[in-house]
Amino acid sequence: MTAQCIMVLGTTSGAGKSWLTTALCRWYANQGLRVAPFKAQNMSNNARVVANAEGGFGEIGSAQYFQALAARAEPDVRMNPLLLKPEADTRSQVVLMGHVDAELSAMPWRGRSLKVWPHIAEALDALRAANDVVVIEGAGSPAEINLHDSDVVNMRVALHSNARCLLVTDIDRGGAFAHLYGTWALLPDNERALLKGFVLNKFRGDASLLAPAPRMLLEKTGVPVVATIPMQWNHGLPEEDGVFDDRSHGSAGAVHTRVAVIAYPRISNLDEFQPLKNVHGVRLQWARSPADVEGADWIILPGSKATAADLAWLRAQGLDAAIAAHAARGGMVLGVCGGLQMLGEALIDTEGVDGNAAGLGLLPLVTSFEARKTVRLTETQLGEVRGAWSRLAGVPLRGYEIHHGQTAQHPAMAEAGDKVHEVVPGLAWQNAKGNVLGLYLHGMFEDANVLEALFGTDVLTLDAVFERMAQGIGQWFDPAALALD
Repeated sequence: MTAQCIMVLGTTSGAGKSWLTTALCRWYANQGLRVAPFKAQNMSNNARVVANAEGGFGEIGSAQYFQALAARAEPDVRMNPLLLKPEADTRSQVVLMGHVDAELSAMPWRGRSLKVWPHIAEALDALRAANDVVVIEGAGSPAEINLHDSDVVNMRVALHSNARCLLVTDIDRGGAFAHLYGTWALLPDNERALLKGFVLNKFRGDASLLAPAPRMLLEKTGVPVVATIPMQWNHGLPEEDGVFDDRSHGSAGAVHTRVAVIAYPRISNLDEFQPLKNVHGVRLQWARSPADVEGADWIILPGSKATAADLAWLRAQGLDAAIAAHAARGGMVLGVCGGLQMLGEALIDTEGVDGNAAGLGLLPLVTSFEARKTVRLTETQLGEVRGAWSRLAGVPLRGYEIHHGQTAQHPAMAEAGDKVHEVVPGLAWQNAKGNVLGLYLHGMFEDANVLEALFGTDVLTLDAVFERMAQGIGQWFDPAALALD
């Protein structure tokens, strides 16, 4: 059996494609169907490690990882065959079928289409052959006519799979009906024919006040408005493309832990901190200046796609001094992957991977960059954890690693008596005082064991988030728009 395909397109980035795709994955899975997500090409520095067909590991975009979990499917590199990880404004690392492809990374943007499309089509066809429904996410807008000829993620995918397409728009931004009509108008006739419904997302107020616009839009396009989704600031799903909105960065009630996450320009895997937003009494803030870390209980240095460059930015903002002062007062500091590397004494790059730099000197470690990237799933148990982070002692931990750097204590530092406490060999380290912790493992806050050890309370699980989203689909959509042939 070949799966039917439902495709979620958007009038703009941020319209709600990823959210809606995730919700539809759980909704169709709840109908007893075999469901898989798919996005031909994702551009994001938020990635997850998944197993591949060869028995190894590969990378896919975080959104497709969470969509797979929503679909109750095993995450698979075929669900996101092409991942672009921005390294600069005009350069991205290209990950094809889970692995970095240096040749494609060096090619001009428009020159990649012919080479990548066969891989994309093969991955999609394989998912269709193994499932009842494939829920496909587009990227940006399908009406970006300057890119139409080289498109491999929107209407080329829709035509290849004969997908029933929903077009979602962010009505909170204003101009939603113009966005919907303009997108429809710019598509060729054969692509327009695949549009089966318009979706209004992030609506506030009384939906009856939308009349007569939906009827007028139907008269002009022949496409009905099939759902109006209310505004949901704190839906509980990790953000895909950017830092989370400051209007939803904390739970209601008394705040017992203030967490400042350093938001450098090439931040990566920022979505792994989403579970902290769901913990009662925890308040998160993105920090871009020394004032933003004042009063914080924790400072987190997250992952980075360009560690040396982000470290230079951090110093230019004066955040290096602010972090050092916080640590000197006994404040808790956590470095994850690139953040761990920054906490050390030096970054050494003889391979031209990232760049050389002096570290912040809060951990007596040195990182050397290697051309080969470490990509793997990791299960471990934290050893003796001291000081402020001692609640994590002995906690079993699951996560993933994505890094070029290899970190260790420099022998000369150890001889000089500047000891580091190795919590897990080659993976996690602490300073002598115990308030600064660095580790290579991403995803620790997605592990219920860690949250329970740190906060001693139940939090909103991802599965509960998926169920809540699926319930919303049942409430907001015209059932005919979701029916399968």
